[in-house]
Amino acid sequence: MIEIIVSDEVLLEARKQAVEMGKLNNSITKGQGNVAGFVGELGTAELLNGTQKNTRDYDIVLVNEETVDVKTKRTSVRPLPHYDCSVAKLSGHQQCDHLAFVRVKNDYSVAWFLGMIPRLQYYEIARYMNKGDVDPDNGYVVKSSCYNLSIDELWKVSIHESST
Repeated sequence: MIEIIVSDEVLLEARKQAVEMGKLNNSITKGQGNVAGFVGELGTAELLNGTQKNTRDYDIVLVNEETVDVKTKRTSVRPLPHYDCSVAKLSGHQQCDHLAFVRVKNDYSVAWFLGMIPRLQYYEIARYMNKGDVDPDNGYVVKSSCYNLSIDELWKVSIHESST
């Protein structure tokens, strides 16, 4: 897990993009998660040295042309390795190479890049849960049918700073 301090510039850009986007059809949070989502995208793009594209299928294009869709959740606490990374069943149409997962603190002060995984591998190993199911691990009532995978099952990404 990589902690990212959210700069004023990133937060301002995320708020701008959230206003431009408005409320998406089928949004589980009715658009209330847009700012956090864009914080997640912007932070991930910078971390992976990619370019934010924000298409229907992916959010970032990497230098090697592979695509990444960023899934972001808001949180009040630092994530733990057993917490789940979710993809709504409604997002199953997305064609990207990788899925990346981010948690953003509710006050937007910090984000945590949790890891990533090839999209096809995610769906092979994730647990499917129907809307209304109760997750036996944490008692959460599923709001929208989804696939879940714990943070500790993601590929870890290490970022090395180059010395100059």
